Amino acid sequence: MNIYQHFRPEERDFIDQVLSWKDYVESSYSPKLTDFLDPREQHILKTLIGENGSITYKLFGGISEGERKRALIMPDYFLPTEKEFQINLFEIDYPIKFVSIEHPQVLGSIMSLGLKRGKFGDILMKDGRVQFFAASEISDYLKSNLESIGRASIRLKELALEEAITTDELWMEQAVTVSSLRLDTIISGIHHISRQKSQLFIQQGLVKVNWTSNENVSFECAEGDLLSVRGYGRVKILSIEGRTKKDKWRIVVGKQK
Repeated sequence: MNIYQHFRPEERDFIDQVLSWKDYVESSYSPKLTDFLDPREQHILKTLIGENGSITYKLFGGISEGERKRALIMPDYFLPTEKEFQINLFEIDYPIKFVSIEHPQVLGSIMSLGLKRGKFGDILMKDGRVQFFAASEISDYLKSNLESIGRASIRLKELALEEAITTDELWMEQAVTVSSLRLDTIISGIHHISRQKSQLFIQQGLVKVNWTSNENVSFECAEGDLLSVRGYGRVKILSIEGRTKKDKWRIVVGKQK
């Protein structure tokens, strides 16, 4: 069976990576902790590891409803605790009265330290408070090097995971019927706009798939994808239910309120 045929060509490297992690756990009888994975990568990992073999997995990102999560791949008798995910929570201390900090600035400042995106998880923001999760192995490096975000001088405070901000992100589930799984069709179906308009948004670089700008109107969407259209919010493809009698696709999405 060709395992790759169920996934996108550009996902082959990640598939090979997951299979090599699985082999490692099988041969060493010890768990393997991954970097933070986005929802699509989590979906691929779940599919490849499966639910009822001798190797299992658990996902955790610092909070139960988080988006980016580390995976612990392990023998099925292994019972992990949260500590084993090696995640630290940081709050950014900055002069809140004088400056405001946006999500892209936080992301940009951390990335500019030469760190991979996989080394830190969700960025949480509420009422001027800003927090983010990071892999424990880079925590000391962050504390020594992250001194400013945008024009603001900052200090990092390390907190217990229980002190994470609870954001008011509500995802409304809804079923949508679309004629194909192309990016332009799905955006048009979910947001009730014309195909022409959705194509224009895509071509203008206003659409991201899994946090990466995507200008390919005929890109084939899949389960686990997170789509964002500037000005329209974010949508997760929760499941692809199959075809209707009229040969359309029925999908279930989570729409951010």
